[in-house]
Amino acid sequence: MNQNKSLEDYPEMMTAAHISQYLSISRKKVYELFKLNPDIGGIPCIEIGITKRVRKETFITWMNKREKAVI
Repeated sequence: MNQNKSLEDYPEMMTAAHISQYLSISRKKVYELFKLNPDIGGIPCIEIGITKRVRKETFITWMNKREKAVI
């Protein structure tokens, strides 16, 4: 649960755990979104070795695009 955390409270490079906490979804679901092509709703990420990170700015852009897709 995000416990009413603002995005400002998260680091500039977010992990799957951060995104999971913010969106109140499982980390497994976040990793599934990392695997999807961004053109069909996937979250663009940066791979560093076996880890994946998302710039907070990229995450915000992704959320804004998803919000517009629903409206």
